[in-house]
Amino acid sequence: MKIIGVGCGEGMLTKEGEIALSEAKSVYGSGRAIELVRAFIPGDANVVEITDYKALRTLPDDAVVLSTGDPLMAGLGYLPGEVIPGISSMQTAFSRLHVPWTNVAVVNAHGKDHLDAVSRTVQDIAAGHSVFLIADPDFSVEELARSLPESVPIAVCEDLGYSYERIAEGTAKNPPAVLSKLFCIVAGYKKQ
Repeated sequence: MKIIGVGCGEGMLTKEGEIALSEAKSVYGSGRAIELVRAFIPGDANVVEITDYKALRTLPDDAVVLSTGDPLMAGLGYLPGEVIPGISSMQTAFSRLHVPWTNVAVVNAHGKDHLDAVSRTVQDIAAGHSVFLIADPDFSVEELARSLPESVPIAVCEDLGYSYERIAEGTAKNPPAVLSKLFCIVAGYKKQ
């Protein structure tokens, strides 16, 4: 099995992923993942939109599974097989913000306990780290902001990799608004 990271948005599939995908006979992925790389899927490949993520472990060895972003950044990299990374939302966010990510702590709040994610973010920032937080549509930037010192910078990065991506910066005192369901947060960062 191959797990291919399609990247966080348009044009974020790597050349390695493109080549592996061009040889695929059976491709499985979310609707969004399939659409991001449809141009690279062979016309004779069997393409299946994933509806049961638990069944992925039973796929044949020659299956190709598409994972949005990078498969090991809250993706499908837990599946057995070769993992081919895509350009992740973390790489893209830090590049867009022009912030180094050598001292970053990653917090996954996507489908997880949001209060725990806020607590971990506060601890990581207090320890001197920048934090990259993978959010879901229900995550509250305002709640995070209330838990941080007022001067801590916060960036909301939405729809990264798409032509309509948006990055809004603020502070814990004046946090940026969230306008999209597809977003991540960078907090406690220092620009280069």
